[in-house]
Amino acid sequence: MKSNIVLIGMAASGKSTTGVVLAKTLGKNFVDTDLYIQQKTGKTLQAILNEDGIDTFKAIEEEILSGVDVSESVISTGGSAVYYPESMKNLGQDGIIVYLNVPLEEIEKRLSNIKTRGVILRKGETIADLYHFRAPMYEKYADIVIEAGDSTLEETVEMICCAVDEYRKTEGR
Repeated sequence: MKSNIVLIGMAASGKSTTGVVLAKTLGKNFVDTDLYIQQKTGKTLQAILNEDGIDTFKAIEEEILSGVDVSESVISTGGSAVYYPESMKNLGQDGIIVYLNVPLEEIEKRLSNIKTRGVILRKGETIADLYHFRAPMYEKYADIVIEAGDSTLEETVEMICCAVDEYRKTEGR
């Protein structure tokens, strides 16, 4: 049986906040891969993007995600985790992958700090562009999709718990 729950989704979809509460609810450890990146580099995500560039950031992120080796944990990933097929394969080996789907309009409202958030945006690219590019990848990798746009934190955690229980019954994992 897969012991981890891996949260994927856009920046500001609530992965880190939800992950902490979900881990407490389920008695699991909590891992935030964005924080791992910051610990490893000694820089914020935005500083890496500004000083070292997108390609360096992606190389570091892929290395971190490919090296995640934990059990009995809730893992919150960066929004760009789905860019790396081998990393997603690694996360899915012992993890049920849960996509927190939040509508674009809500993401745009929540991302008021886009310039300091550490989001991979190329010159001229908008949040909408990124959203439409990534959404099919999130759906491709997700074992479970949670519609989390209008839900409270507690409701989202409850939906994930129920969906994971159901997934384990039907998938036998």
